[in-house]
Amino acid sequence: MSSLDEFEGQYTVFQQMAQQNTPAAARSMLEVMNVNQDIIQRILERYERETIRIKELDEPRSVVLNNRFTWYTGPRKDDRCWPALENLLRRDGWKDDPLKVLDDASTKVVALLSHPREAVFSVRGLVVGYVQSGKTTNFTSVLAKAADRGYKLFIVLAGIHNGLRRQTQLRLEEQLVKPNPGLWHQLTDPDRDFTPPANAASYFSSSNRQYVLCVVKKNPAVLRKFNKWLDSARSYLSDCPAIIVDDEADQATVATRTINPLIRDVLTRLPKACYVGYTATPFANLLIDPSAKDLYPEHFVVNLPRPVGYFGPEVIFGRDVQEYEDPSEVPDGHDMIRDVSPDDVDLVRPAKGEKDTFVPDIPDSLRTAVRYFCLATAARRARGSGNPHSTMLIHTSVSTGVHQAFKAPLRAVVSDVVAALDDPTAVEELRALWKSETMRVPAQELDEEPVEFEALLAHLPAVLKECRVVIDNSTSTDRLDYEKGRVVAIAVGGNTLSRGLTLEGLCVSYFVRSVSAYDTLLQMGRWFGFRNGYADLPRIWMTEELRDWFRHLASVEAEMRRDIDVYMTEDKTPRDFAVRIRTHPALLVTAAAKMKSAVKAAAAYGGQRVQTRFFHSDDLDWLRGNQQAARRLVRRAVAAGARTEIRTAEDRIVLFEVDYDLVLDFLKEYAFHERSQECDATLLANYIGKRADSGDRALRRWNLALIGNPDGPAESAFEYAPGVSVRRVNRAKLVNAQVPDIKTLMSRPDAAADLSVPGGSKKELSEKEIKDLRRGQMPKTGLLTLYAIDKTSTPPERSKKLRVPLNAKDHVIGVGLVFPLPAGSDSSVEWEYVSADLSKLQLEEEDLTGLEVEETE
Repeated sequence: MSSLDEFEGQYTVFQQMAQQNTPAAARSMLEVMNVNQDIIQRILERYERETIRIKELDEPRSVVLNNRFTWYTGPRKDDRCWPALENLLRRDGWKDDPLKVLDDASTKVVALLSHPREAVFSVRGLVVGYVQSGKTTNFTSVLAKAADRGYKLFIVLAGIHNGLRRQTQLRLEEQLVKPNPGLWHQLTDPDRDFTPPANAASYFSSSNRQYVLCVVKKNPAVLRKFNKWLDSARSYLSDCPAIIVDDEADQATVATRTINPLIRDVLTRLPKACYVGYTATPFANLLIDPSAKDLYPEHFVVNLPRPVGYFGPEVIFGRDVQEYEDPSEVPDGHDMIRDVSPDDVDLVRPAKGEKDTFVPDIPDSLRTAVRYFCLATAARRARGSGNPHSTMLIHTSVSTGVHQAFKAPLRAVVSDVVAALDDPTAVEELRALWKSETMRVPAQELDEEPVEFEALLAHLPAVLKECRVVIDNSTSTDRLDYEKGRVVAIAVGGNTLSRGLTLEGLCVSYFVRSVSAYDTLLQMGRWFGFRNGYADLPRIWMTEELRDWFRHLASVEAEMRRDIDVYMTEDKTPRDFAVRIRTHPALLVTAAAKMKSAVKAAAAYGGQRVQTRFFHSDDLDWLRGNQQAARRLVRRAVAAGARTEIRTAEDRIVLFEVDYDLVLDFLKEYAFHERSQECDATLLANYIGKRADSGDRALRRWNLALIGNPDGPAESAFEYAPGVSVRRVNRAKLVNAQVPDIKTLMSRPDAAADLSVPGGSKKELSEKEIKDLRRGQMPKTGLLTLYAIDKTSTPPERSKKLRVPLNAKDHVIGVGLVFPLPAGSDSSVEWEYVSADLSKLQLEEEDLTGLEVEETE
């Protein structure tokens, strides 16, 4: 065999593996096969060239990473930025498993960007992390990998406060620049935001091989200077692939009169740009008007995985069990919340109009919180492991004057604890407090070592000596600084402590701030994060109302993330499926200005069309079990006297007025593929049952449509019941499917199979027209469609590059369900939801006509 033939064979193997799994996995397979590294490099370069060519053909996505077009094959041996970052993290104590999660998650994001060699591109994406969960490490990894593959300009929008900008600049310097100082040119530094350097063009000329890094605040003056500077180099930017990372992307970016247009102006100056927002509270971003020229994440939204050991809202507060979940697997929260009474709130938070004269009166709840903080810090010293810093957060008001008023009273409380060490009675009170808290949250339950009171008592004097009261706000000079040695601090503040900034070693929080929106409330939860070495010790003092709100938010977050995961499992995009966000009677989802384009969303399945697309084509028992379920449903409907219409020209049969019990029995028997989140038999059955029992008694009757192929041969008839048969349809599978995937089962006319269209064709109906007709003709009736898909389904000539024969072991039964809209609010669903308004977007539906053409040898 010639070397050329061998290369072609290896490339074919790589392509097939990339189609079945991911390009990164295919590369790993070549390495396992001991293919020469030079050959692997040639294969990867050819693969990238071909993916760019395919994408520029403007055809449907044909290279897959979880149903996404991707060019990125993962890190390479000759990369410099990502390997350096990976080595640095290992030296900092990162283990193999967390590093693998970080590698995979950042690879996913890079794979969703455009290839830097594409002629022109403008990508809008959103990455959803968790509060205090390591989002900065993820986007640093994304920047490193993008630099290794040819991106040139890296702009990080680092919040609106100097503290967060400085913290981000230092992190990027440490993890990107210092390991490869010759590769990077920084336009900003820890103490200096963007100041325009001379000769902007020199940074982007082809002779300058350095990457350009700029970390700026979302500040109008700074962004105007930056845009003006870019203008001076405009002629050099046509071949300057750029990434804009918007950290805390929901803050200041959305629905602002100055900053939002200025960020968009940056993008208009860059012909090759990817905008990637990072946030743990994406509510505002997901509600941007998708039809406007704005920053709606139209190309992708992805969830970052929850890191191992992460303390999030549901871990601390618990959350509601979703219908698809096993209650035993849903956390109910740890006993870490301590109540602050309304009377105590009045002592630490000024009434309206009194903030300038307010002096706090330290209540017992805050005094106990401070004492516990000192004990917990001493216990951590006794253990001798974990973060050396220890912080307590007090957040009662945004007023800087109120913050300052806490300083003297808190110092007095710390002094009281110092004095207590000489009072045996007071020491016994401290002992009792420690015993009570350790009994409520036993260390062993969180894999920590118990600490006896005597052991921590030995460290308590040193802790108290080091403990400082720090006022951290926009006007203070004595700010939190973890760079100059071990910190023990009681931090009092507001907005500067409530977003982005990490409070190192946060152990105790006293939080009674009055808030009105989901994103504001979640971002203030600085107690979320990692508590290595002291997982049992965090405590939060707050009101009962706030505790209930955080539990609600944990439930909202779980639902929202499940919707986001639909993008990766159902091949949907943010342009054709809007994430739904559960509302609350006492809280806004986000600020009113950011919700102007939001619309009420159908919860569960009201007004939705659900269809199967994934199948187990090699599982004969699974296939025949579904055939049996479909036949039993039709036979029972016929036996029950359902009115039947046979539409020969369309090759379809419609059975009217089928009892919902037959549909529920079918859903119990039919096996949906586990890959499909939308087609969950339990959720579907629960929804149908609830609506059937609700006030409007909807979905108690169903119409059943058997969809056939009018152009199919007579011998392809599939018999559902004696005398009831239609010809099998043709649905070839996608060439790049990890599991057999037909992508689209139902055509738009199928959703109107049971409707009358006076003087018109069903093929010409829009989605809105179908919904309007259904509301008028069948306002309470569901439609279930069945498809017998031929096991040998082959693609038509025009689709042969995108599809391959189905090659199932037996004929496949496809199922579609069309749900009517509720007549008002959906009384079968406990909560109401909002989402972005996608109705103004012009979306194309896949044309199925060609797929119905049977090909013969």
